[in-house]
Amino acid sequence: MAASSALLSLGHYAPERRVTNAEIEARLGLEPGWTERRTGIVERRFAAPEEALSDLALKAGEMALERAGLDRRTIGLLVLATSTPDHLLPPTAPLVAHRLGATGAGAIDMAGACGGFLYALAFADGFVRQARAPALVIAANILSRRLNLDDPVSAVLFGDGAGAALLVPSDRATAGVRGLHLTSDGAAYDLIQIPAGGSRQPFVDGLGPDAGLMQIRDGRAVFTRAVKIMTDASQRALARAGLAIAEIDHFVPHQANARIIGAAQRQLGVPDGKLLSSVALFANSSAATIPLTLSLAAERRPFPPGARLLMSAAGAGLTGGAMVFEV
Repeated sequence: MAASSALLSLGHYAPERRVTNAEIEARLGLEPGWTERRTGIVERRFAAPEEALSDLALKAGEMALERAGLDRRTIGLLVLATSTPDHLLPPTAPLVAHRLGATGAGAIDMAGACGGFLYALAFADGFVRQARAPALVIAANILSRRLNLDDPVSAVLFGDGAGAALLVPSDRATAGVRGLHLTSDGAAYDLIQIPAGGSRQPFVDGLGPDAGLMQIRDGRAVFTRAVKIMTDASQRALARAGLAIAEIDHFVPHQANARIIGAAQRQLGVPDGKLLSSVALFANSSAATIPLTLSLAAERRPFPPGARLLMSAAGAGLTGGAMVFEV
């Protein structure tokens, strides 16, 4: 009987178009180096006009499945963490499962903003333990189509990308989720939002063009609250795992920007050698940043069985959390 889940493989996809800071800074009239000094970001990827969210998710999922060599028909569940689906209805996950050849698998979208991958991974881990079948978690976003490119607060931060993680049943008792704390702060609900498109403000004739674009109301408040959520949740997840930060092999925070990453790292006491980051070259793709960072790191050096990962995130809603996961 499978007692837990194990991470069998990872995958990622980043669109080909590289958008440098110089390109954005020139358009906004910012001095050279302004973006990197404030965010740690050097460039980001933007999807091609013909690429939809399902295309990005498909490529990340394909990489994970090809690396695993798994019979796709055995996949029991596909969870897609995204804030930018192909359509408001229907969900995008069934299309991705179909295109991947995961015939008959359960498939659901999960809109958890930047924390979406952790929520999706927690859901998938529970499914694998209960159903004893593989689950594929994909996180993907095309945020470039929701940016006000004339707003320096958000135009420099975000990019497009996808990451995937394939979980399979394991008889190793300590594998999978070791500690988990999920949380939210609805008092800060409107700090980051796309105002129009939902039931509160449907798309109608005459709606201003900015209503469908991302808005960050108070960057300082986002920073303070995000760091608190990520550090507090990490400490709770570690406690539930019965582990100290020194027993963690890698810290993989949501790649919001270098300042948030650095503040969380310092407060948790994580050595530089244990931090995994991709923010400089891929920026913030919301839920996709953690699996994309993991997949990039595994390409350089695969995680050995038993490696312990501390993942933490916070984003719009505000929603977030942390997870201790043993590979």
